[in-house]
Amino acid sequence: MAKQTNPKPQPSNGKPNSSPGRSPSWLLYILLALLLGQAVFYFNGSHAEEISWSRFKQEMLGNGDVYKIEVINQQRAEIYIKSEALAGSRYPEIDSSQAGPHFAFNIGSLDNFQETLEANQETTGNPIDLAFRERTDWVGNILSWMLPILIIVGIWVFILRRMRPGGGMGGGGGNIFDMGKSKAKLFEKGSSDVTFKDVAGLEEVKVEVKEVVDFLKNPSRYTKLGAKIPKGVLLIGPPGTGKTLLARAVAGQAEVPFYSISGSEFVEMFVGVGASRARDLFKKAKQNSPSIIFIDEIDAIGRSRGKSAAMQANDERENTLNQILTEMDGFGTNTGVIVMAATNRGDVLDRALLRPGRFDRQIYLELPTRSERKAILEVHTQPLALSDDIDLETLAAQTPGFSGADIANLCNEAALIAARRSKEQVEMKDFYDATDRVIGGLEKKSKIISGSEKKVIAHHEAGHATASWFLKHADNLLKVSIVPRGRSLGAAWYLPQEHVIYNTDQFMDRICTALGGRAAEEIIFGKVSSGALDDLEKVTKQAYTMVAYYGLNKKLGNISYYDSTGQSEQSLHKPYSEATAQIIDEEVHKLVETAYQRTVNLLRDHRGQLEELAQLLLNKEVAFKDDLVAIFGERTQEVEA
Repeated sequence: MAKQTNPKPQPSNGKPNSSPGRSPSWLLYILLALLLGQAVFYFNGSHAEEISWSRFKQEMLGNGDVYKIEVINQQRAEIYIKSEALAGSRYPEIDSSQAGPHFAFNIGSLDNFQETLEANQETTGNPIDLAFRERTDWVGNILSWMLPILIIVGIWVFILRRMRPGGGMGGGGGNIFDMGKSKAKLFEKGSSDVTFKDVAGLEEVKVEVKEVVDFLKNPSRYTKLGAKIPKGVLLIGPPGTGKTLLARAVAGQAEVPFYSISGSEFVEMFVGVGASRARDLFKKAKQNSPSIIFIDEIDAIGRSRGKSAAMQANDERENTLNQILTEMDGFGTNTGVIVMAATNRGDVLDRALLRPGRFDRQIYLELPTRSERKAILEVHTQPLALSDDIDLETLAAQTPGFSGADIANLCNEAALIAARRSKEQVEMKDFYDATDRVIGGLEKKSKIISGSEKKVIAHHEAGHATASWFLKHADNLLKVSIVPRGRSLGAAWYLPQEHVIYNTDQFMDRICTALGGRAAEEIIFGKVSSGALDDLEKVTKQAYTMVAYYGLNKKLGNISYYDSTGQSEQSLHKPYSEATAQIIDEEVHKLVETAYQRTVNLLRDHRGQLEELAQLLLNKEVAFKDDLVAIFGERTQEVEA
């Protein structure tokens, strides 16, 4: 006959009993008991009124009111007062029915205390019963040596609890013993709400990435032909081009575990932590294979080894990189795990990381083209309440050089501006103002500019506009403004022509357009100002690029000193001699002066139109395309200066 056992009773709230490790500590109960005992001892002890030695000597001994004194532990005196003295008015704070002791004080010197009592007895003849007693505070003594032990034991119990699986704040990684555990976030199927539909303008890149997901879903389609599944995919591109967004889409589309971690999360101040986390991450991924590991900003740990070794305090970062290299392609098997990584600095990554067998595919994400910007605008304007005058084609044309993140910020700024103006819908004007806000900065309405300075600024911007209008290869001018924005006092807004390559004539027209402001100041005022700093910086860089990089100078010939590897930036030596450097400086100076003289001649021929535009800017502060057409006439691309 089987023995029947009674099940353990459950709490009234329906939850199972907590484990012993989760219940309140027994150490806490012991500590509370000791404190309670101390409190009981205190309340049951003497409650004699504290007095001073002078009152005891002058008032109590002098009047002969004391009949008994008990000296406790040779440190404290407890005084007993005669009943007839308590009945009087000298001790109103003491109840006459109280047995005593009635008063108490601490003895400084026992010998002096006894001498005082003997002298008092000789003087007054009042006999005092003097008794010496020993009183032990058991609870206090026990606490004095037991409390430190309890604290030490409690700390160890706390540490041991945290070492158990699931212990501490949220489990793994919540304590010092989990320092070597991976901090990667796991995305299961359906945990990410981003899909490939949310990634616009990267059609070719999406094809590559979708293929990676398909490798893991249907590996037999490729392996039956003898193909090997790629081990790594590296996304390289400027900031904001959608590398991380693409990885989130993979997490949302892939039907396999997706581990996401940042490169900086491998690095800690403790030696060996980074390599340990890398081992733990790949161990988890292999246990749940097929799976994907995504390392964002991999350049934090993947920089080239051996450079500036003297400046490094230790080689912890290199140890972490070595461990990742081994995990991706070493003696161990790495079947069913694909590593994705993203970086803005592909040129600084270690060559061993980029070789086939580790990151087999390197996908470059460029800034979106005009058609891609329109597709991105369609995605980011979906949640907005748009008016009927919105033209995404025009917005895409007016945002050259914008990344996906810039376009998302533009749409958000337009919605904020419309809400600030209490509109029900976002209009095209809000997008225009948002574009000015993103490119030029915040409008400085409170900036005080004198009349003479404003006149210089107006002619400066009119010079840019006039030069660009009559130069064949200059960009199309949209509007001119002398409203201060950000760090600029005025601006000419262009619609850049997106070329893949540029020739000498196109470069020269761009340089002449940039020099138009300073040339206008010299023509109108006979002197120049410091307002052309940004223009001169752009012109100088452009001229040096033409001469030293693109081989567009006849004296230097078909030579380029550009280093695509980026290693020359870390070198203290130039890739050319001092004589060549002098030639480069001379040719750059000659090129800029030629362009400046060409611009001055152009503006002198159209001085009347320049001054008319400057006067319009002084009156209205902003001149739009229609105003420019009214002053200059229709612009033809065949006009030469």
